[in-house]
Amino acid sequence: MKELGIGIIGFGTVGAGVADCLLKNGEVIAKRTGVKPVIRKIADLDIVRDRGVKVPDGVLTTDAMEAIESCQVIVELVGGTTFAKTIILEALKRGKPVVTANKALLAKFGEELFAAAEKSGADIFYEASVGGGIPIIKSLREGLVGNRINRIYGILNGTCNYILTRMERDQADFKEVLADAQKLGYAEANPSLDVDGFDTAHKATIAASLAYGDWFGMDPVYVEGITGITLDEIKLTKELGYKIKLLAIIKQNEGNVEIRVHPTLIPKHSMLAKVDDVFNAVLVNGDFVDDALFYGRGAGRNATASAVVADITDVCLNLTAGSSRRIPGFVAGNLYKKVLPIDNVWSRYYLSLQVADEPGVLAKITNILAAYNISISSVVQKERKGTENVTLVILTHLCEEKNMKAAIVEINALAEVRNNVKFIRIEDL
Repeated sequence: MKELGIGIIGFGTVGAGVADCLLKNGEVIAKRTGVKPVIRKIADLDIVRDRGVKVPDGVLTTDAMEAIESCQVIVELVGGTTFAKTIILEALKRGKPVVTANKALLAKFGEELFAAAEKSGADIFYEASVGGGIPIIKSLREGLVGNRINRIYGILNGTCNYILTRMERDQADFKEVLADAQKLGYAEANPSLDVDGFDTAHKATIAASLAYGDWFGMDPVYVEGITGITLDEIKLTKELGYKIKLLAIIKQNEGNVEIRVHPTLIPKHSMLAKVDDVFNAVLVNGDFVDDALFYGRGAGRNATASAVVADITDVCLNLTAGSSRRIPGFVAGNLYKKVLPIDNVWSRYYLSLQVADEPGVLAKITNILAAYNISISSVVQKERKGTENVTLVILTHLCEEKNMKAAIVEINALAEVRNNVKFIRIEDL
C-alpha cells in the first residue's frame, strides 16, 4: 500500500476537521483508492490549544516550512491572502501539489497562482473554496466538461440564506435575525463579508473562471448584499409568488458573460427557492446536460473537511500514478467575449414605492417607464391604511438596467412619490 505524507498548514476549525477525517477514515480511503494519505506534519502558531483531535506525537510544529519541506502534499488552511499566498508559492516552487479552501486568495490571485502551478508542473485543487461540501468544482471541471455552460445560479452563503429564511418564516426583521445568527455561530461578530455579498462574490468569480476559462478577479463582479432587504419586502414579494435569495448569477449572453451577486426574486415553486436555512445550492445549465442541481452544506467544519480530503485523495492518486496535472485545477480557455457591466445587463424588476393616493399618479409613473422602453408585467396597489399614502408594487418585463436606473431617478423626483423606489431584480428560474 502506497503511503503519501500530508502537511497541513493551519490548525483551526477546518484544519482540525481535515485531520480528524484523515485519522478516522484513512483506512477507508486506502481500501477505495489503493493509496493512503498519512498526516506527517501540522503547522500552526498555536500547537497547545486542544482542538478535540488527538494527533500522533511529533506531528505538530510551529514552522510552516518544516511541513512544506518534509511532506509530499501541502494543505493550506490558514486563510487570508498574504501568508497563505507565500505558503502556496513556496510549495509549488518545490513541485509539490497544493490543496486549499481559500476562496478569497483564489478570487484575488488565481491567475498568478495557477501560472506558478503551470510552471512547476504541480497541481492546485480547491474544491472546498466554493460550496463547502458540495462537489461543484469537480463537477464543472470534470463531470460537465462536455458542456458549454450557459448559466450558473448559486446560493453560496449560509449566513445570508439563514437570515432570509428566518425573516420570511418568523416574520422577523433583519437586525433581530442577524443577532440570532451571531449567537448561533452562523455569523461573525463583524458580518460584513457575508451580508454585504463579498463572500458570495469570491465564490462566484471562481465558478465563472472555471466555466469560461479566464481568471476574472473581483473587479468585474457586481456585488450587492442583503442589508437593505426589509420585512415589508419579504411580505410583499411572497404575496406575489416569489422568494428573495442572495444569488450568485453567472450567465453567457451572446458570448458575453455576466458575473453578479445581489438579492434576487425567484419563483417560490423553483428548486432554488426551496433551499432554506444554512444550506447552499448551485444550479448549472449546460448545453447538453440542461439543468443540474447540487445541494448540501456550504460551510462548517465537517462539510469543508470532506471536500478538502477529496482533493487530497485526488492529488495522492495523481502522484502515485505519476500523472500530475492529469486533470488540471484550471485551464485557460477564453470561452467568452467580454464581461458585461451591470448597466448593460437585461433583467426583470420588482419596484415598490409609497405614493400619494391621488388620481393620475400611476399614469405619471407608467409614462416615465414607457419613455425608457420599460414594459409593465403587473401592478398592485395596496389599500390605504390610515395615511394619505399607498404602497405601489410594479413588476416589469425584461429591460436594460441603465434604462431602469434612469427611469427610477425621474420617478423619485415626482412630488407624489414619498420615498425612493426600492427595486430588486427578478430571475425566472
